[in-house]
Amino acid sequence: MIGFGKKYMGTNRKGGRKPKLEKATHRYVFRLTDSENAKFQTLFEQSGLDNRAKFIVSLLFERKINSVIVDKGAMEYCTKLSQFFAQFRAIGVNYNQIVKILHTNFSDKKTVYYIGKLEEHTKELAQICRDVLMLSKKFEAEHLFKKGKL
Repeated sequence: MIGFGKKYMGTNRKGGRKPKLEKATHRYVFRLTDSENAKFQTLFEQSGLDNRAKFIVSLLFERKINSVIVDKGAMEYCTKLSQFFAQFRAIGVNYNQIVKILHTNFSDKKTVYYIGKLEEHTKELAQICRDVLMLSKKFEAEHLFKKGKL
């Protein structure tokens, strides 16, 4: 029976982690003020690294650090805008259902009257939609595109 002991593995190790080729044996300690620590924490979070020591080493030796900045205001804006357009689509579906019910359940005279009223409200809704689009384009131009976020 062949086992997988030391003599078959080609080393005299007993297992565990592979030893590093170059051990980090030098240690440095430094202290930060509260404001410096806040700035350090912000930079560390933006870097996306999971280890503070690796982050500090990468800063010291000018390695490239990728930062991802998430603008919560822009995210909330996109979410609210998406919700608004979902509601707008739902209104369109309801509009079609109302017109169908009017044609099937009411006389021609009443149908024309109610469709006229519905048309007035639809014009108001269309104006609101145009206003939202205008404000949305203004917001994007002033806050998103200038900062290079989109």
